[in-house]
Amino acid sequence: TAGQSMTGSLYVRRSNRFVKKNGQCNVVFTNMEEKRQRYLADIFTTCVDIRWRYLLFLFCASFIISWLFFGIIFYSVSLSHGDFEERLAVKGEGLATSGPRSPNSARATAGQAKRMPCILHVQGFVGALLFSMETQTTIGYGWRCVTEECPLAVITVVVQSIVGCIIDSFMIGTIMAKMARPKKRNQTLLFSKNAVIALRDGKLCLMWRVGNLRKSHIVEAHVRAQLIRSYVTAEGEFVPLEQIDLNVGYDEGTDRLFLVSPLVIVHEIDEDSPLYAVSRIDLETDEFEIVVILEGMVEATAMTTQFRSSYLSREIFWGHRFEPVIYEDRNCYKVDYARFDKTYEVPSTPHFSAKELESSKSLIPCSVSTFCYENEVALSCGEEEEEEEDDIFDSSHLFDILQAAIPLDPVTYKNEPEI
Repeated sequence: TAGQSMTGSLYVRRSNRFVKKNGQCNVVFTNMEEKRQRYLADIFTTCVDIRWRYLLFLFCASFIISWLFFGIIFYSVSLSHGDFEERLAVKGEGLATSGPRSPNSARATAGQAKRMPCILHVQGFVGALLFSMETQTTIGYGWRCVTEECPLAVITVVVQSIVGCIIDSFMIGTIMAKMARPKKRNQTLLFSKNAVIALRDGKLCLMWRVGNLRKSHIVEAHVRAQLIRSYVTAEGEFVPLEQIDLNVGYDEGTDRLFLVSPLVIVHEIDEDSPLYAVSRIDLETDEFEIVVILEGMVEATAMTTQFRSSYLSREIFWGHRFEPVIYEDRNCYKVDYARFDKTYEVPSTPHFSAKELESSKSLIPCSVSTFCYENEVALSCGEEEEEEEDDIFDSSHLFDILQAAIPLDPVTYKNEPEI
């Protein structure tokens, strides 16, 4: 129909990621009503989420504005009290009279000089600004101070002290929260660049690898995954980003990880999986995205962190497995992160879907049993010759013989003495 063709064209054009490889969501919000009011209502979270350059600018601006504001108040109080006029008058009289002065003028000058100013040693706006800074930062040089002459100046000192404590608490708390965010912990968590689909215990499974670069653990770590694709309902409604959960062992508890060394996360493609009818050909032509999420608490701060990544359909390798990265060396286990993203091909993997595999198990070749990956290709090629000669040994007996003959640990193999 026309609706389905339009939907198909939209579906084919979809090339943008919903979640980028670094975990950022590729979503932009537009036409939000009252955006500024809503963000200002949660000012603390807004300050934590903004970039460092804006936060540092806000930090400096808040202190400078408060210093200027209270400096203007102190200057206005002193100006209204006449502190600057009396000093100018005394200074002018001293410069104008070079000869002896009368006793009356001397008494008047002494009376004016004895009048107490609102703030000592403040002779202009610069002095008022310095006094404001000293009051809010509690520097206390001991030179400028407020007197009992002006109650308004005393009240201003009290208000500025309270406001200064509030600004200090808010800004320092914001900076500490931004520095201690568990988001930076994600830089030391890894997802493999590609995912794979291969047989495991006779069933097709979607697998990807996750690792932790730090020795500190992610406490209560668990993983989950979602498949995102376009969908058309039975009524013809087009859903551009439908989210379907992928079971990674929630029922059995295998989604909870002890992430000390790199682990391979397995999603069994069964009847409840959205990949149940996807074959190798469908994987090459289909368009979908699998979002993988790792959650847990940072051991150092006990704060919850979340790390995300995604795999497009073209980033999923059919018939591949991950190379081993853990090796036993003397009294410890070594992890080779150079092999973290590397995979190897398994020729014995069937090309049809899990649904077809379930209905036609007789089509599975005998080489589905897993051996050491260095010999897997050679063993799968040699089985055809063995079937032509005799049918004496079945696949299980062949697996027992080869398992006893081929060492699974490459380090142990190297250390074995030659006979």
